[in-house]
Amino acid sequence: MSENMVLLRNLILFVVAGFVLACSSEKDAEPKVESATPVPYQLEIPAVFPQNYTIPADNPMIEEGVELGRYLFYEKMLSGNNTMSCGSCHQQDKAFTDGKALAVGIDGIAHKRSTMSLGNVLWATQLNWDGSALSLEQQARGPIENQDELHENLAGAAQELQATALYPPMFQKAFGTSTITEEDILKALAQFVRTLVSSHSRYDRYLQGKEELTPEELEGMQLFMTHPEPSIGLRGGNCGDCHGGTLTSMNTFHNNGLDETFTDNGLGDVTGNPVHNGLFKAPSLRNIALTAPYMHDGRFQSLEDVLDHYNDHLKYNSPNLDPLIIEASNEVNGKTLLITQEEKRKIIAFLHTLTDATFITDERFSDPFTQ
Repeated sequence: MSENMVLLRNLILFVVAGFVLACSSEKDAEPKVESATPVPYQLEIPAVFPQNYTIPADNPMIEEGVELGRYLFYEKMLSGNNTMSCGSCHQQDKAFTDGKALAVGIDGIAHKRSTMSLGNVLWATQLNWDGSALSLEQQARGPIENQDELHENLAGAAQELQATALYPPMFQKAFGTSTITEEDILKALAQFVRTLVSSHSRYDRYLQGKEELTPEELEGMQLFMTHPEPSIGLRGGNCGDCHGGTLTSMNTFHNNGLDETFTDNGLGDVTGNPVHNGLFKAPSLRNIALTAPYMHDGRFQSLEDVLDHYNDHLKYNSPNLDPLIIEASNEVNGKTLLITQEEKRKIIAFLHTLTDATFITDERFSDPFTQ
């Protein structure tokens, strides 16, 4: 081989080796993409609260899922015309209600029921006024697709979210895939709503031995929790039969004597059992001073109106009227509850101790798009 040919061969080998080395170095310099390990979300549950809540095995709570759910809760793309979100009707400063007698959706149509608070629904096993949802995952779909509420096809909403720069990476972190599905939207919303624990009211501090209530508030609490027994002189407001326990809700359904005939059958429309007609969920009364108007149809404007109903205006001919209401009176053989104006005032004073100022200002629950 000639000297020129040897030189040419060596030059070619040198160039090829340099190219391979450069490519190898460039490849080694690329950042390695590793799957992030989800961070478990630590719920803050006081010792005085029930410890028997359930987190679905297929939807464990993680920081990334909760944060995604928070964004989705306030995301207007979950409505048919991109003008409303879950947070439009569940407003934090009103303890996640809206201040209206009846909820109003994107088309300006009034729903037949009022907006329920989402505080402490972690413990609920039947959701909505009529118990029609058995999990928060199931409940989340209802308002999105209801024509009187957000009026959106969830599959269409998933496509809209998929087309954004924001959401695919968030779903990747929360669920290990950037492909957005209906199921994962509902799971993320449920994770966020489970964090809405209200546990910092004056009543909570009293239960924890950190604060004293006034004599009036304590008397109101006693009246609230007591079923009257006039034969032994035990006076009571009869509230705790349906709104008892630390959460001020037994998660039960009752006909509380609003009507003699029903335009809304409540639980009866879900079960098909006429014995359930007129039964509605007794909600938690925590933050009740912030959630007027009251009842499933928002007919009462004030707490005074509510107590006047139970004391003076019960429809005793209402079908399926709750036995705990029928028999409750503060006088032997009394036909109504018969609490005094002073007792009403004390009960309302106690109800105000259930207001949780921390809950309605906590940034963890607030709209991320306004921060």
